[in-house]
Amino acid sequence: MALDGLRFAFGTLSVLRVRVDRWDRTAAGRAMLAAPLVGLVLGGFAAGAGALVGLRAGGLLAAVAAVAVLAALTRGLHLDGLADVADGLGSGKPAEDALRIMKQSDIGPFGVLTLLLVLLAQVAALAGAFAGSAGRGALAVLTAAVTARCALGWGCLRPVPAARPGGLGAMVAGTVPPAGAAAVSAGCALLLGLAGTAEGWWALRYPAALAVGLGCALLLLRRCVRRFGGVTGDVLGALAETAATGALVALALL
Repeated sequence: MALDGLRFAFGTLSVLRVRVDRWDRTAAGRAMLAAPLVGLVLGGFAAGAGALVGLRAGGLLAAVAAVAVLAALTRGLHLDGLADVADGLGSGKPAEDALRIMKQSDIGPFGVLTLLLVLLAQVAALAGAFAGSAGRGALAVLTAAVTARCALGWGCLRPVPAARPGGLGAMVAGTVPPAGAAAVSAGCALLLGLAGTAEGWWALRYPAALAVGLGCALLLLRRCVRRFGGVTGDVLGALAETAATGALVALALL
C-alpha cells in the first residue's frame, strides 16, 4: 500500500517518529517515490525557522537557521553520506577499498573540504534569497528540500545496481521505475512553479532550479556507479545534498 511507502520514507529519511510496518523492496520503492513529500514537510519546518529568524536577524542568520534545521531533522544523514562519498572518490583507490573507506566512521580531508564548500554554498545562496524577502527565502528552502528528495528516486532507478550487499542502499537500489521518477519530478516542478506565481514569469526559475539540481545529481550518480559499481546509502545521501546545492546555486544565478 502507498501508506507503507510513506511510513518507510518518513521513518528512514527523517527524525520524525513513524512506525514502519513493512520493510521490503516493494515498500522501499514506494518510499523513494514518496520522498519529496518528506522534503516538503522538513523543508516547511526549515523555511519557517528561516523566515522567523530573518525577521529579527537578517538574511544570513536566516539561511544558517534553515540549513541547520534541515540537518537536524535528518540527523545529518545526507551530509554524512556526502562526506563519505567525497572521501571514497578522492581516495583514488579501487572500488573495494574506496567502499571500505566510505564505511569507516571517521571523516577524511576530502570529506571535510566538500562539506565546508557545500554548506557555504547553501548558506550563501539562501542568504541572498532571504535578503530579498521572507517568502522568497522560504520558497528557496522548499525547492532545495524537494529537489534533494526527488534525486533519491533517480538514484534508485531499476537499472542502477547496489554497490554492495546489505544496508539501506541494497534495500532501495533498483526499486524505482524510470517513468515513476520522471512523473514525480515533473509533478514537483509544477507545484514549485505554482508556488512562485506571485513572482510572475520569474516563477519558472523554481522548476528550472529543480531541473539543474537533478542534473547535478545525475552526473554524480553516473560517476559513482562507474567508480563503485553501484549505489550505497552514502551515495544516495550525496545525491540529495548535491541536488539541493545545485538547485540553490541555480536560483542564486537566476
